[in-house]
Amino acid sequence: MSEKAMIRIRMSTNDAHYAGNLVDGAKILEIFGDLATELLIRSDGDEGLFLSYDNVEFIAPVYAGDFIEAKGEIIKKGNTSRKMEFEAHKVITSSKNAEYDSACDVLDQPVLVSKATGTCVVLQERQRDL
Repeated sequence: MSEKAMIRIRMSTNDAHYAGNLVDGAKILEIFGDLATELLIRSDGDEGLFLSYDNVEFIAPVYAGDFIEAKGEIIKKGNTSRKMEFEAHKVITSSKNAEYDSACDVLDQPVLVSKATGTCVVLQERQRDL
């Protein structure tokens, strides 16, 4: 059985790095890293270490005010390595056509904004049977 995890977070103006309140792609990688940590704790009882990303794709822009739902899954377990897949979707966005700047729209269909695969490791002596 594979381990799965999900997190939902709202991007703030502090996350915006570029003109037009565009959020830096590194913020999405930070979210994927948090998912990886949770997956390792659930799987092995230890935070482990993120070894590398094999592939990262940024597919759609993310802006301050957007709600991002990210999911991760361990898809392969070795002796110490854990291969993982991640996806991030925009599920709520700031409304561009509303009277107030605090208005938001729930998206009928989530928008895939990023996906990645990567490998984490948990040293053998730090693994616990959970």
